[in-house]
This record gives sequence, C-alpha cells and structure tokens, in this order.
Amino acid sequence: MIVLLGVVLAAGLLLAASPWLWPTGWTPRAAVASTGRLRRLMDAAGYAHAPVGRVAAVALGCAIVAASVAWLVTALPTLALLAAVCGAFAPWGYLSSRARRIRKARRLLWPGVCDLLVSSVRSGVALPEAVATLATTAPAPLRPAFAGYAADLSASGHFDSAVLRLKAVLGDPVADRIVETLRMARQVGGTELTTVLRSLSTSVRAESTLRAEVEARQSWIRGAAVLGVVAPWVIVALLATRPEGAAAYASSAGVVLMLVGAAVSVVAYRLMMRLGRLPEPQRWFA
Repeated sequence: MIVLLGVVLAAGLLLAASPWLWPTGWTPRAAVASTGRLRRLMDAAGYAHAPVGRVAAVALGCAIVAASVAWLVTALPTLALLAAVCGAFAPWGYLSSRARRIRKARRLLWPGVCDLLVSSVRSGVALPEAVATLATTAPAPLRPAFAGYAADLSASGHFDSAVLRLKAVLGDPVADRIVETLRMARQVGGTELTTVLRSLSTSVRAESTLRAEVEARQSWIRGAAVLGVVAPWVIVALLATRPEGAAAYASSAGVVLMLVGAAVSVVAYRLMMRLGRLPEPQRWFA
C-alpha cells in the first residue's frame, strides 16, 4: 500500500508542476512522435475519427480496474502496481491486434478494388466518379469508407481533399499506394493508370498468398509467447491467495522477485514476438 501511495503522490506532484515544466505552446519531440504513432495506429484500427486523448482515458480506466482487482484478490501492492501497468498498456495491445486483423482481412480485398477501378476507367468513367462508385460495388467491409468519400466529393467537389480523407479513414498501406497512384494520375495525367493498377493488383495477390502461408507456419510462436508470459503470473496469483504465499511475496525478497520476473517476462515476450513477426509494409505519406 505504501508503494501505491508513493506513486499517487508522485503523480500528483508531477501534475501540479506540469504548467511550469511544460508550458503551453511547447511540446517535447518525443511526445509529438508518440502522438503521431498513436494516431496512425488508431487510423489502422478503424478509429480515424476518434480523438487521441480517448485512448489515454481508457488506459487510465483499465489501469485502475486492473489494480483494484489485483489488490482485492491478493492484497499485494507490488502485484497491484504491475497489474496497473499491464492494464494501462491493454488499449495499445487491443488497437495493435485490431489493426492486424483489419489489415489481414483487407489485404485480400484490394485486388478486387483495383480490378473495379480498372473496369470503370476503361469504360470511360471519370476518375473521381470511378472511385465514388466503389461505395456500392466494392467489397462490403470497404463500402462505408468509400461512401464517406462520395459524400465528401459531392459536398466539396474537390477530389484531392476527399481522397486524402479516404486515405486517413482506410489507414492501410495498400490503400495508400492506390490513393497516391490515383492522385498522381489526376494531377499529371497519363494513359498508364490501368496498367499500374493491374500490376498493383497482381503484386498484392502474390504478397497475400505468401504472407498467409508464412503466418500459418509461425502462428505457434505467438501462442507460445502468450502462454509463456501468462502462465507464471496465474500461478503467482493463485499462490498469493494463500496467507503464507501472500506473506512471502510481501517481503522485500518477494517484491524483488516479482519485479525481476516482470522485466524478464516483458523481454522474453518482446523477443518471441519479434521472432514471429513479419515485416509490415509502411504507409505512404501518412
């Protein structure tokens, strides 16, 4: 309990001194970079219109709930503090997982979108209207984004701003390549748009097939990493419910053991996930 009170007191003092430490109009570069990464992550997870501050509020709520549950079950301040840290990072884990699922599902849909654009352009439809028709002809998961583009285009009549908002809503590397190709074709013209889109469709299909095969073979690494991290802490929680176990973990040696174990768990989990992760394509001008 003393540790929790110390953390709360330190946080309060930091918040009280924040107007002098970080005055209005000055933002550290690290904070700007972190906000930019979080904004891109939220875009990729399908929360393009949600404010970034909402993630911090959810993280704070998850940290309080996790710490409260750990404290009620074990009455160990150190374990409650570790649970609060895990709860604070839970929204980032959820956003990353959701972004991976959406990216994986959409990866199979983009070749069809390219084929639809090629058909519309070859039939003589203007490029802005060809993109707008995808609101009704594109695969169902992508139609809301293209419907928003069509509404923006009809309201402003400006292709570039509408397609840039579409790019932010989709938040996908393949979508970035398609959108930037369309913008270039709109600005400088050219007769090779259909050829470029057809080549892009072929490359995306080949990449999706290869990536699906590799991910299926390496899925056991992710499962082993999650099991290896969760299992020891479940055992610790069960042991801490007994009086003698709680007394052992409340000692100085027990506190050091849990802190070292938490550090080792984080390093091992990150290492296993890095070994089992395929490099993701980067977004264009995001």
